[in-house]
Amino acid sequence: MSKATLKWAATGEAGDFNAAFKFLSLVCPDAKAKALVSALRKAKHVDHAAKDLLRAAELPLLPSDDSHVASDLKRIQKGKALAPVLLVRGHLGKGLPLVVADGYHRICAVCHFDENAPVRCRIVDSQSARSA
Repeated sequence: MSKATLKWAATGEAGDFNAAFKFLSLVCPDAKAKALVSALRKAKHVDHAAKDLLRAAELPLLPSDDSHVASDLKRIQKGKALAPVLLVRGHLGKGLPLVVADGYHRICAVCHFDENAPVRCRIVDSQSARSA
């Protein structure tokens, strides 16, 4: 049996940006969260290895039997495209890790599939997103 090919959607879904806002509004004021999501909508796609994203975010690899990770692994095996991951860049000098605003389960699924596989991302700097 041949190995599945990892596919990425050209754009994220509206629900992904809404989820990113809900998460970001827990860690920063609503105006800042709104500005970050607006910047994420405009950000160009970049690819980073799954294992590097987990390391930069200082997040553990969730088990493959986690319901959301398992669902994303099934999508990969069926050849269905995954939505890009939404990220806010950390700051090494300040000890701030990368923030996964949306897509943690997708990163973990890709890591189980192939930890070196590229994950399609949209990433913004926290300082570059001006709040209203």
